[in-house]
Amino acid sequence: MGISPADKAVRTAGVYGALVVLLHLAGKRQLAQLNSFDLVVLLLLSNVVQNAVIGNDNSLAGGLLGAAILLAVNAVLVRGAFMSPRFGKALQGGATTLFEDGRVDERALRRTAITREELVAGLRRQGLELAGVERVVLEPEGALNATPKPKPGIEDVLAKLDAIEQRLSA
Repeated sequence: MGISPADKAVRTAGVYGALVVLLHLAGKRQLAQLNSFDLVVLLLLSNVVQNAVIGNDNSLAGGLLGAAILLAVNAVLVRGAFMSPRFGKALQGGATTLFEDGRVDERALRRTAITREELVAGLRRQGLELAGVERVVLEPEGALNATPKPKPGIEDVLAKLDAIEQRLSA
């Protein structure tokens, strides 16, 4: 291998950490709405950091060692986020409410760089409409989580019928 395993471990962990921070700073939208531009950036990003991870080592063993280190660092970070909710929240951020009580939070949309049209399209992919949800939250992983409005039950229908009967008899 072109560089020592210890050097490769330090380089790989450093690049991993830097990418986690950069993706966190880029925002949840990058994960939620991966468009063709974002895909190109991610593909180029992997190519750009390749040499930082493996150095001038093009061997199979060096590549496998780098991959193993990446998986190990990721496992440690994920386990740390799981064991410490505070660390996990600091690492991933919190959920962002985009729609609640019949109103779109325009400020939250601007902050997350999601247009109203993208919000509506994301709901349609889930088989929902904006008028049919109580709340829409953008999760730290980038997923839209919508809470549908409750559907009326038989008790609601009977109560409405009683109300109509009382109005008619009055």
